[in-house]
Amino acid sequence: MNTQLIKSACAAFLAASLFGCGGGDEAVAPVMTVDASGFSTVNVGQLKNVVATYPIESLSAAEAASLAYMREEEQLAHDVYAVSAGLWVIPAFVNITDSEATHSAAIKVLLDRYQQPDPLAGLPNGTFKTPEFQTLYDSLVAASQVSLIEALKVGAEIEELDIRDINAQKTNIDNADILLVYTNLVNASANHLRAFMKVLTLYGGTYVPKYITQEEFDAIINAQ
Repeated sequence: MNTQLIKSACAAFLAASLFGCGGGDEAVAPVMTVDASGFSTVNVGQLKNVVATYPIESLSAAEAASLAYMREEEQLAHDVYAVSAGLWVIPAFVNITDSEATHSAAIKVLLDRYQQPDPLAGLPNGTFKTPEFQTLYDSLVAASQVSLIEALKVGAEIEELDIRDINAQKTNIDNADILLVYTNLVNASANHLRAFMKVLTLYGGTYVPKYITQEEFDAIINAQ
């Protein structure tokens, strides 16, 4: 099998299983791990190794804008959950805050790879370059401060927002390394949405999706 075919096979396998692969049968560290609670963490070092095997393709204006957008959105998730972790002492918020830090870092890997500016450079947590993200962050933090139930609902809202936005972004992207990372991240958001809903249900809360259809939401929640 030639090198290009190996890379194509790796891309397909990674998109489906979230694990790295090589040209032989040796074990390779996973790009993403999922713990027993459903929280997905990107192995940033391994991700760098994997994307380095892909050729650097030309970056369209849409792709450059997408990377900047998703960098802020993934960081927003981290920053909101970090506030909730300080307010509500349950493992879910601590664990998912750590997970989301690796998701934002995964986008930073791509920004660096394509020599693109980081929209978060020099900004403290909870501060965003794009006004819309700042407004959203402020409103989600305010909602999270109301009660534990509301904070868990905010978690579900952020994850379904990520799912909608990443899937929408993928339609304008053809660079294989970006698609690889985005596929990992949308699967991670599905894992997190399921995890949040389990905790929310445990505490007696309910949630109606805002960004994806009820059918899409139910399919994610009921997936094994």
